[in-house]
Amino acid sequence: MEVYTTKGGNTDSGPILVLAHGAGAPADSPFMIRLAESLAAQGVTTVRFEFPYMARRRKDGKKRPPDRQPKLLEHYEQVIAEVMAGSLSGRPLFIGGKSMGGRMASLLAADPRLEGRFNGVVCFGYPFHPPGKMDRWRIDHFPAVCCPVLVVQGTRDPFGKPDEVSERVASFKRLQLSWLEGGNHDFLPLAKQPESQEELIQQAAESAASFMGMH
Repeated sequence: MEVYTTKGGNTDSGPILVLAHGAGAPADSPFMIRLAESLAAQGVTTVRFEFPYMARRRKDGKKRPPDRQPKLLEHYEQVIAEVMAGSLSGRPLFIGGKSMGGRMASLLAADPRLEGRFNGVVCFGYPFHPPGKMDRWRIDHFPAVCCPVLVVQGTRDPFGKPDEVSERVASFKRLQLSWLEGGNHDFLPLAKQPESQEELIQQAAESAASFMGMH
């Protein structure tokens, strides 16, 4: 299993974040690389990996849809086990990801078998619902999560904007929201904004590092 490790900080005591990619882009997409580097600057070591369908695409170049949810979760759980058994073991462990990857991490956090395995979950651009489909919310598992969850979300994200999300998730006491003003699903700002995408990703990394520092 190939992983991409981006080390953060000058010590061996900082947090580890197992970071899964989204549905359409690989672990070494420009977004994922920038995010990992920004997290490293905050002292967070990231471990990126690819789900089986994306690994196959890398080999043959053929685009394919994500594997079914059970297979995604099984693979993610295997990655967590490998990290816990490797040289990074013993440090605070968090799981998370971009969009679909973050959703899979949050589903693992709702699995009672895995309680105590990790300190928290960090989701970057959570797919609360498909764009324009307000009848298909993906939040039923949040009441069952066994650890704190941070969602860093752009205010223009079609998968969940502030006025759609905030009230609906207010009862989930373990869920914390951090909004990136003007960001879309990939944290791209409005053209008129002074901030760049890189700066919004930096803001996301800072929010994530602060969250991990508290848990």
